[in-house]
Amino acid sequence: MHHRFSEPMKRWSEGTNNYTAGDFPAKGSVEYYSQLADHDKIFRGRRLSDSGDERLTFSDGNSSFRISSLGFLHYTTISLGTPGQKFVVALDTGSDLFWVPCDCSRCASIDNTAYNSDFKLSIYNPTRSSTNQKISCNHSMCTNRHQCLGSELFNTCPYSVSYVSPQTSSSGILMEDILHLETEDSDGEIVDAFVTFGCGQVQSGSFLDIAAPNGLFGLGFEKISVPSILSREGYTADSFSMCFGHDGTGRISFGDKGSLDQEVTPFNVDSIHPTYNVTITQLRVGSSIIDSSFTALFDSGTSFTYLTDPHYKRLTQKFHTQTKDSRHPTEQRIPFEYCYDMSYDANTSLIPSMSLTMKGEGQFFIYDPVIIISTNHEVVYCLAVIRSAEWNIIGQNFMTGYRIVFDREELVLGWKKSDCYQIEDLTELSSKSLNPNNVLPAVAAGLQDHHERIRNTGVTSGGLTFYGKKNATALVPNEGKIVCD
Repeated sequence: MHHRFSEPMKRWSEGTNNYTAGDFPAKGSVEYYSQLADHDKIFRGRRLSDSGDERLTFSDGNSSFRISSLGFLHYTTISLGTPGQKFVVALDTGSDLFWVPCDCSRCASIDNTAYNSDFKLSIYNPTRSSTNQKISCNHSMCTNRHQCLGSELFNTCPYSVSYVSPQTSSSGILMEDILHLETEDSDGEIVDAFVTFGCGQVQSGSFLDIAAPNGLFGLGFEKISVPSILSREGYTADSFSMCFGHDGTGRISFGDKGSLDQEVTPFNVDSIHPTYNVTITQLRVGSSIIDSSFTALFDSGTSFTYLTDPHYKRLTQKFHTQTKDSRHPTEQRIPFEYCYDMSYDANTSLIPSMSLTMKGEGQFFIYDPVIIISTNHEVVYCLAVIRSAEWNIIGQNFMTGYRIVFDREELVLGWKKSDCYQIEDLTELSSKSLNPNNVLPAVAAGLQDHHERIRNTGVTSGGLTFYGKKNATALVPNEGKIVCD
């Protein structure tokens, strides 16, 4: 091998009559490094070098939006296949597989629904995409090849993903197709990336009527997730960010490593099944500091925050002792234990503030620790934390007001205060994310078999659970309240 500006290359170039003085600048000169830098840019344009700070998002835009009637989760619009077919998918950092309804035996209806008029919903048809490919049983993404039984299944890899909510799952076969993306620079270059996804032929449980009826976009660590594929193929750095605005709008950006002034804390990486798990060393409620160390999963597929005892008990008791309002009687339909009566002219600034101290001493202030509920001509507010028997989960309500960076390359979680605004689409999104006429929502949370994941054809079990409609709550627009049915 010879350096492009080496003496052997210079002699060869002179012999071919291709040599000019400017082609071989003096080593160490400005011209020398300038030409090397220009050469790097050319290679970067071909995606042959490190992706650096290149950011990608979906071709329909980087906006996400909370849909109250569909589990309070954040959704975004994607385009899949050639020509592109549109889907409104839930964004879930608690699971890995990206799947959409496809060749359905049992899927959620996309016709005559409360949300169909607002969004373009589809059922993926493999025959309508000229770039579709099935994943064979000997493909690297199909890890459980023993499930490929019989001649009919030999050429296709089945998958089955189970979620926490009772009888909630998705199953079908794995496929590859083009996911249409776009660079986030001023040029807005279109990038078509082949990704592996689930052709979800059979959905059950909450996927049929409450949440993610048009697909789930897993953002986890496993190699089958889209962030893993994009970084592995050299499209972006191995990092992405999600922003959760107070008004229900948000952002998602692949390759985003955040900023130098963001707070960070390391991930606790399990080599068998890595997740976005971090260590919390202290809780602060009002004027009280609670030395309570535990690990928790940052999960965008969970609407509210879940804590196990003794951490749940310590936090809620400190909150209760510093709350001046009368405690509201427990109601079975409300999933929160600590609720308080509040008059319409009450000063919400009297509600105890809350923050988490992360490993590394970073402070994570909770901007929305409570939700306001209107029921039976009463107004109550509840600490939006639920007691959990097994897992500590930081849900979307605690992430509100932040841009959260999931840096898988540096193995750190980053956060910085952000309102997520981009003026051009606020009007459109706000009307969709807070629609009181939609079907009632479900509360989302949890990971099935968090410590011992069930593996089916290389796809791990996911991170959503939902209360039934009788326990559901619905967000009222412009008032920040929740109405219980």
